[in-house]
Amino acid sequence: MTAATARRTSRIALRFVLMVGVLSFFADSTYEGSRSILGPYLGSLGASATAIGVVTGLGELAGYGLRLLSGRWADSTRQYWSITLFGYVVQMLAVPALALTNGWPSAAALIVLERAGKATRNPPRDAMLSHAGHQIGGYGWAFGLHEGLDQLGALTGPLVVAAVLARRGDYHRAFAVLLIPALINLSLVLITRRLYPRPQDLEPAGARVGDGRLPRLYWVYLAGAALVAAGFADYPLVAYHWSHRHIVPGEWIPVFYSVAMAVSGTGSLVLGRLFDRYGFRALIALTVVAAAFAPLVFLGSFWTALAGAAVWGLGVGAHESIIPAAVAPLVTPDRRASAFGLFTAGYGACWFLGSAAIGMLYDRSLSAAIAFCVATQLAAVPIFVWVGRRHPTARAAHRAA
Repeated sequence: MTAATARRTSRIALRFVLMVGVLSFFADSTYEGSRSILGPYLGSLGASATAIGVVTGLGELAGYGLRLLSGRWADSTRQYWSITLFGYVVQMLAVPALALTNGWPSAAALIVLERAGKATRNPPRDAMLSHAGHQIGGYGWAFGLHEGLDQLGALTGPLVVAAVLARRGDYHRAFAVLLIPALINLSLVLITRRLYPRPQDLEPAGARVGDGRLPRLYWVYLAGAALVAAGFADYPLVAYHWSHRHIVPGEWIPVFYSVAMAVSGTGSLVLGRLFDRYGFRALIALTVVAAAFAPLVFLGSFWTALAGAAVWGLGVGAHESIIPAAVAPLVTPDRRASAFGLFTAGYGACWFLGSAAIGMLYDRSLSAAIAFCVATQLAAVPIFVWVGRRHPTARAAHRAA
């Protein structure tokens, strides 16, 4: 490949990542906007706390577990865009359809359907992003840039919904307004598919064939990432603690979440670059720092809790940028959708189990819940050290030196 061709390919890859980031901005504006009010909305329809917990838990389980199937589907058919488009259509139409519901069972069905749509489109989309990452300076930068735009949408959507509720006080109207970013997202998906029909061609031809197996290093890395996920408390539990203990006023809890999302989005950009430059050393340092979220959010006062929300958001940024970016160089391009699907399914299952464990420990002993969060995440550090010494990015840095 000549220098001119390489520069042209790099520009195409960067434009593709930006386009996917923009369409993800509108996707996150849609579904994160709805997720910010799902609990109160289900409650207004007569759902009990148990029903809300089961519905949201089932949605998250579907949102991660189905990725295993969609990843294999994408790799076996090579229809990356068709599967991605199908997932976006399901997800984007399920959200505004909540405006038509008048009972919590029908709303619950749409909530689970929305998570299933996200599960369908994520593995093939991430596989396509990984092909572009090879050309724009690193997988960390590709996933970090995408996640920065993605999280900006996660910040914007809830604020729009909050404004609608403040003005009208009507949940159905708030869900209906989300049809606008949903339609913009679907339009951008179609445009991006037309402009970049084969992102896999951005990958060098010599790297396309694998033996069909996932390497041992992949499985060891998944074990470390699963520990990080298990020790990461969900925001609803954190918000419950603040409200229950009268640490943060109710009207400030969404603001704290917005702060966390802002840190997550900007952090993703920085973290992606740090991973490309320093490899697993960046992930190890971030794991140690992010483990501090638990004592900050659970033991602190108002301002300490705000700092904890920022650290929590930094952890979310790592979950969405560095951790998946490290998967890409471990597997051949023809197996990446399956690898991403399996990885996120296992990661999500451990997050679900860990969240349940943290909740049960919290009911019995706050100190035990904090200790579990910190110890579980720090237990991943020696695994990351071992993987980091053998990871392809480390070998590449050694050769460059």
